[in-house]
Amino acid sequence: MSSVEGRLIEDDVLMARAAWLYYVGGLNQEATAKRLGTTRARVNKLLSDARESGLVSITINSTNVGLLPTEEALRDRYGLDFCICTPALRQDPGHAGDDAFLAPFAFRAVGTAAATHLRRHLLDNPHAVVGTGWGRTLEQMTLQMAGTVAPKARFISLMGSLTANSAYNPFEVVHSLAKSSGAEGYVLPAPFIADTAEARQILISQQSVQIALQLARQASMAYISLGELHEDSLLRRQGMITSAELRELHDLGAVGDTNGLFFDAHGAAVDHPLNRRTIGMGLEDLRAFPTVALVAGRSKVQAARGFLASGIARGLIIDGDTALELAAMA
Repeated sequence: MSSVEGRLIEDDVLMARAAWLYYVGGLNQEATAKRLGTTRARVNKLLSDARESGLVSITINSTNVGLLPTEEALRDRYGLDFCICTPALRQDPGHAGDDAFLAPFAFRAVGTAAATHLRRHLLDNPHAVVGTGWGRTLEQMTLQMAGTVAPKARFISLMGSLTANSAYNPFEVVHSLAKSSGAEGYVLPAPFIADTAEARQILISQQSVQIALQLARQASMAYISLGELHEDSLLRRQGMITSAELRELHDLGAVGDTNGLFFDAHGAAVDHPLNRRTIGMGLEDLRAFPTVALVAGRSKVQAARGFLASGIARGLIIDGDTALELAAMA
């Protein structure tokens, strides 16, 4: 073992000990630093790393902080089985800078609430088959699953998993969830978007892809995120669609996407070649099992409004500020 590897292992051990002393032992940062023989600044960094890496997950009892009237209004309007709103930070809705500042908090808040919901589902359904999408909100959900034990459960990606290398691509989402819970993980062994519609047909005819799709259709619960359509969207920044394709989608009335499926203000798939090249579960497939939409950030309010209009979602987990804006829309 190299000296670098040894140092990394020592850091992991120190991080775990700091997290235990602080969160479980109840020591403050100064007392934790004394116990470990290090500085308070070092302990602060270790605790931050523990949260970011998923070693520590935080569960918040939402009984007293939820926006119950807003939750009920959205649940009733869109015919949902449930709606969970995280606390609103209530910044100026018209201030563009606030959206950029609040976005990371929205991802973490919705990811934390989604992890709580998923843990409850796994507890009630030990043999659960859980379908997953991709994105930054799903990544945050995976980071909040520490301490979950579900060895009989299975996670399956609902979309082609051969995408750009990032912590929130479909493969990494499934891998992280399976690793943290001891469950089995399965991916759809195909590209996210095929080069042509003809190539898509060839790819989905492969036995390995058909087996994965068959498992996906057995999902007892599915968690998907919604994406907005602008130049700063995840699809554009990952280079999965071009600026020209983005303009074409807008011209067709597209307001958002989920798992690479582009839909309009009524939640219907738009007639664009991309929708004939995407590999994964279609919009109507998502209707066949309990699908939970995860919405983080006010930039996604139009996408949320469109997708919810389709009636596909059974549940909604959304940050409070976006929920208030969505509820205020006629």
